[in-house]
Amino acid sequence: MKKKIIIWGVLIATFAIMAFMNRRNEVEYRTMKGGVHGTYYTIKYSADNDTISDEELRDCFKRFDMSLSTFEEHSIISRINQNDSTVKADSLFTTVFNRGLEISKLTEGAFDMTVAPLVNLWGFGFKKMEGVTEESVNEIRSHIGYQKVRLEQERIIKADTAIQLDASAIAKGYSCDVVANLLRKHGCKNFMVEIGGEIVAQGENPQGKPWRIGITKPTDDNDVFTPELQAQVEIEDMGMATSGNYRQFYYKDGKRYSHTVDPHTGYPVEHNLLSATVFAEDCMTADAFATSFMVMGLEKASAFVEQQKAPISAYFIYTDENDVMKSKAIGAIKNKIHTQEQ
Repeated sequence: MKKKIIIWGVLIATFAIMAFMNRRNEVEYRTMKGGVHGTYYTIKYSADNDTISDEELRDCFKRFDMSLSTFEEHSIISRINQNDSTVKADSLFTTVFNRGLEISKLTEGAFDMTVAPLVNLWGFGFKKMEGVTEESVNEIRSHIGYQKVRLEQERIIKADTAIQLDASAIAKGYSCDVVANLLRKHGCKNFMVEIGGEIVAQGENPQGKPWRIGITKPTDDNDVFTPELQAQVEIEDMGMATSGNYRQFYYKDGKRYSHTVDPHTGYPVEHNLLSATVFAEDCMTADAFATSFMVMGLEKASAFVEQQKAPISAYFIYTDENDVMKSKAIGAIKNKIHTQEQ
């Protein structure tokens, strides 16, 4: 009799576990999609939580753009660039500026929010390209440098009025963090936020597993909507951002110019690093470091991650001396990377 009770107990427990697993695998997820920040977003979150309205999300994005978008004429960052002495930094701008300054110091200026005039000069910014000469580069470089700008009592202080700020290399990542915090406010524990390729993932996907994200192969002819993947990575409770020179570039007089401009030299970078994907506790940090590494190049960026100057991991795609595409992962994410051959 006792043996039968034990057997029935085991069976009931087994059925309960199976029912739980089936229920977990059938959990409904909501999806929100649209355009924002000049790109597209996708948000997936468990339907067990409160529904986020389209209006609430639009308001969130609007507040963000009116703080950090250089394409909004009356945004805080645009008014700072216009030398409006009455403008005050809000919490969004302050968070991005302070974190950007920290990463500028860590990377010895590879990341620099004052690089905007150089980016504009080379035709990749928020103004039209002008004629580029050695003289024009050197003149603009005299106004570049994160050390020349500071935040005091909600106001930006510039060393000279020609200094311009651009948060595009960190803002998309922070926008993902802001939306992730909105989801958490609604009680969400399982979600994925993607804005223009930058991602925050928390908890589990609809199958009850870590979120599996594709890393695009950096080739010029990739279809934007069906890109070829170099690898996939399993992530949970972290931010992920990728920067690369394989989409934004142009040819002039037979020479290829990438959109990554080195603040130190004033010229677009020329090295064998094709893309840098960074993993960090938040997407803002991952975004800024991804840009930094594209400025540094493979050797310096690899050394930076290996020396643990920040709690991050990275996946680099590059070409070797024979122009063969290769990749390598550094840090805790290494065992979570799956190449297409695996």
